[in-house]
Amino acid sequence: MTTLVLTVVGDDRAGLVAAVADVVGRHGGNWENSELAELSGAFAGIIEVTIAPERANELREALGVLDGLLKVAVHAGTDDLPAGASAQALTMHVIGNDHPGIVRDISTVLRAHGVSIDHLTTRTTEAAMYGGRLFEATIVARVPASVDPEALTTQLEQLAAEIQVDVTVGS
Repeated sequence: MTTLVLTVVGDDRAGLVAAVADVVGRHGGNWENSELAELSGAFAGIIEVTIAPERANELREALGVLDGLLKVAVHAGTDDLPAGASAQALTMHVIGNDHPGIVRDISTVLRAHGVSIDHLTTRTTEAAMYGGRLFEATIVARVPASVDPEALTTQLEQLAAEIQVDVTVGS
């Protein structure tokens, strides 16, 4: 089977998921995994689809019928890590008063250690008791075997103190 990764974005309205699922299903694709959300009136998502290799181009072309409803980009997917690579899963939770740069600063530390983010979820909520907005994030990442987990954790803790957030690191 061939894996395709679809990214979709458009103005939110009823029936968008059904429209994509219909095209995928009619052309022999199997909807595997997805992350879809409405944010500020826009609908956006990423969808992993598997399909017989000989039908992949047919599905790519068929997704064009969604133009005007959704912008769809199709990317070739892979489940493989680079040759010889091994990695350990790491989960981080971040919470603190919201301010610009939190994601940038944390992702910069991760990049410096060669850590790859597999899943990132963020949100802001009203923090009435503190008179502002609260930022929360959950990060699931792959840490290469060559990285010292203690050194990474120490650097993340130092950064957390600098940018005044709490970072909890677990495996």
